[in-house]
Amino acid sequence: MTPTPTAPDGLGTLAGQAFAAYRAGDRERLSSLVDLVTPVLWNAARSQGGTPSMCEDAVQTAFLQLVDRAESINEPAAVLGWLVVVVKREVWRLARGSRREIGVEEVPEAPAQSLDPEAQSILSERQRVLWQHIASLSPRCQELIRVIAFADRPDYAAIAESLGMPVGSIGPTRGRCLQKLRLTLGSDPGWAV
Repeated sequence: MTPTPTAPDGLGTLAGQAFAAYRAGDRERLSSLVDLVTPVLWNAARSQGGTPSMCEDAVQTAFLQLVDRAESINEPAAVLGWLVVVVKREVWRLARGSRREIGVEEVPEAPAQSLDPEAQSILSERQRVLWQHIASLSPRCQELIRVIAFADRPDYAAIAESLGMPVGSIGPTRGRCLQKLRLTLGSDPGWAV
């Protein structure tokens, strides 16, 4: 089996390097791996219809399984794809179980207040307007923008697998989605600087 080619220093490559170092005994590299791939895993969980609590549980379960099964993963470069598959399957499992539960509305945590109240208010309003416009885009654009927004170096192979789209269409789709977002934001007086 030939390894899947990835861009140099892409997310998959960096994840594989962190995982290999973790398996070799550098326990701190697991934290690096968690920080690196959690945004992609969250997107994979959300793309399967997971609620925020399901996504949190699925991502945590994936990392627990990774620690438990670290020695059984033969190819460190495949760790990101392995984690994505585990997260998706876990969301499916949780979704089956949640059909028997009564949902409870989740209360979001209050964000840390490091800005003065006026600056925080302006920032909150701009974020609200931005996310309102993102929500007006197609579901595929919304998912793609979320992944791009939260990943430092997006790994197109992992994004393609997570979103179920060809690698070659990610860039053009991203461009069209961002152009639509620019147009809607540009026509909104609430977005003006």
